[in-house]
Amino acid sequence: MLTPQLVTGTLVGISALVVLATVLLLAVRAPKPFAPALAVLQGTVQLAAISLILSNIIRSPFWIGVALFVMFTVATWTAARRLGAYRRMVGPVASAMGAGVVVSLAVVFSTGAIEFSPRYVLAIGGIVIGNAMTIATLSGRRFVELTGDHWEEVEGWLALGARPREATVDLVRRAVHAAMVPTTDQTRTTGLVTLPGAFVGAVFGGVSPLEAGRFQIVVLASIIGCGAVVAIVLTRWLAPVRVRPAVLHN
Repeated sequence: MLTPQLVTGTLVGISALVVLATVLLLAVRAPKPFAPALAVLQGTVQLAAISLILSNIIRSPFWIGVALFVMFTVATWTAARRLGAYRRMVGPVASAMGAGVVVSLAVVFSTGAIEFSPRYVLAIGGIVIGNAMTIATLSGRRFVELTGDHWEEVEGWLALGARPREATVDLVRRAVHAAMVPTTDQTRTTGLVTLPGAFVGAVFGGVSPLEAGRFQIVVLASIIGCGAVVAIVLTRWLAPVRVRPAVLHN
């Protein structure tokens, strides 16, 4: 239960960490040094709001569906705007993320790995959507960057008669691999380097460590499955390049 002392300690701890990060970024003159602080503030407000909302809708399939739709929409918008012209990228990003999320959740719930209930649909769905957004951003940006860096090579293939998709096939493979590295490393080092949030939360909630571990590995596998679909679908959608892509700044 939240107590005034716990709330005060939380605010002091968060504020100290945010100040530390901001001061260090200012000291090295990093671009946008206040961005992390604003991100923490935004995240705090959003989590507080969603916590209040979820306490009332956690058992309602309809409202959980609405919540997941909002999550997916925001995730799509966030990833798409990181890849250039939003209107041009929103279709590929939404399609790739949608395919990854649907396939991953369908496997998880149809096999009985996780109980098919509103609360688990929301929990697993939210985690998978968030990671799908990250992998869409990583794979898309990496493909655009690789295409720009190796444009002379792409032009050479095109001049030799290769189709646009064929000219970038190696770049697609490299972009997919780069996008999957963080998720693969996180899964490989789970329990040795990190204790993931789902595992810690389940243990703190009274679940046995063995059951929490089972739940966490299912979550990690669903993220990997979803990520592979997202990265492949998105990069293959972007693969037919005929002009050198613009440099991404955001």
